[in-house]
Amino acid sequence: MGSVKDLSVLKEPSAVATGTGRFVFSDRYSVFDWGEMPDQIAEKGKAICLAAAYFFERLAEMGIKTHYIGVVVDGAAKRLRDLRQPAATMEVKLLRVLKPKIRDNTYDYSVYREERGNMLIPLEVIYRNSLPAGASVFRRLREGSLTLDQIGLTEMPVPGQVLAKPLLDVSTKLEATDRYINWEEARAIAGLTETEIKEIRHIALRVNDLITEEAERLGLYNEDGKVEFGFDEQRTLMLVDALGTLDECRFTFEGLPVSKEIARIFYRQTDWCREVEEAKMKNRVGWKELVQTAPPQLPERLRNAIAMVYKAYTNELTGRRWFDTPPLKEVLADIRSYLPK
Repeated sequence: MGSVKDLSVLKEPSAVATGTGRFVFSDRYSVFDWGEMPDQIAEKGKAICLAAAYFFERLAEMGIKTHYIGVVVDGAAKRLRDLRQPAATMEVKLLRVLKPKIRDNTYDYSVYREERGNMLIPLEVIYRNSLPAGASVFRRLREGSLTLDQIGLTEMPVPGQVLAKPLLDVSTKLEATDRYINWEEARAIAGLTETEIKEIRHIALRVNDLITEEAERLGLYNEDGKVEFGFDEQRTLMLVDALGTLDECRFTFEGLPVSKEIARIFYRQTDWCREVEEAKMKNRVGWKELVQTAPPQLPERLRNAIAMVYKAYTNELTGRRWFDTPPLKEVLADIRSYLPK
């Protein structure tokens, strides 16, 4: 079980063969790497499942390999065109997840230099088309862990700055807290070749282009998002997990967030969030044990509005009215009043 979706294993993966599993997308949500939050967003799981399926099917048309098999209805995996109602379960090919060991409070990735295929790559690749307020880039520039040269700029950016070309960032995937690293460290810890790094970057940019195009069709701007990769039995790259959804992407509509960033904005004002940030600075591995305050629930009105955003996005992305919600732009016009000015 994950913080926002559960996994049912139908066939275990091995070193020589992919397995088969089913993601059950829940109505849970997570912010700031906390895991499951204290309340749920109605029908979010179905909306996320259908949006991810839409993008996986578009990528297949583009010749990009993914782990997607279909959306499960009545026990069978089907394509979106064959569905008559929304569903929250997706069948996928399963890869091995080889977790790094913790030694002396650091992560040991040596297993990725020993294994060759049929495994998750322990990285998240983040594409950035702009730098919205709250983007980690600003903090990393202040701390000195990121330089202007690394993001192709000559002067300090400002919140909301649109980049001349997309920036590809990379972070760890299997640590207690995602940790931004440079591409050379990413290559080293994941046991990748230079050619594989180039291919990962190339695919990430193609995914970004597709999502940007689809977002523009809905009147949205694609600020940033993430993708994840794995290797099949022949060590061929494939996209895994989910992508193009409001959990994996940060979209905006005339500056208004259209993603789970709406929830993050609320939580950034809380004592719980401040305590989380302080704990992460003290202990990168065991920070959650230092947090004494429990996260509060979202206000009911805001929670219901976020649910409508998820459902309206999926309706308009897929061109089908799966959910009984107002048009996305109407929902977003209403939601402005819920957020701090």
